[in-house]
Amino acid sequence: MNRGFEDDDRGVSITLTHVLTIAITTVLVAMLITSASTMLETETDRSADTTLETIGERLANEIGNVDRIATGDDGRAKRVAVTASHPRTVANSRYTVELRRNCTAPLLDGQTDCLRLTAASADTVAYVPVETTADIENSSASGGEIELQYDGSSNNISITEAR
Repeated sequence: MNRGFEDDDRGVSITLTHVLTIAITTVLVAMLITSASTMLETETDRSADTTLETIGERLANEIGNVDRIATGDDGRAKRVAVTASHPRTVANSRYTVELRRNCTAPLLDGQTDCLRLTAASADTVAYVPVETTADIENSSASGGEIELQYDGSSNNISITEAR
């Protein structure tokens, strides 16, 4: 009995095994890359949120210091300008700081002044309450060198980008 190659199916199982192994490996690697990128994005947002809160707390403290310096021991208001140095980026993203009156945000009642920090590319916003005896002027600045100003004639505290 002489069999030809047409009827021989022994080599098919090896080829089929290799194709299935490569296909399964490709799917597993693709799933691993997708889940790793999602985890990295989540960690980046979490890092940006924590960093924005830290910067906001520092700025709120510095605004409180400007308020105390402005009123001073003699009770007379004067002009005060303080430059605060903060990181330019958080989680490789530029951010803006807004000083706002009567914030409505999570855990804020609409009667409290606050700082609103927003990261540009990370989906993150942080609110930090600010308490001063002076009035707050709605103002904003980009991250980095921020100038905190108190104007004695209008009794306002504002923020701007340092020059």
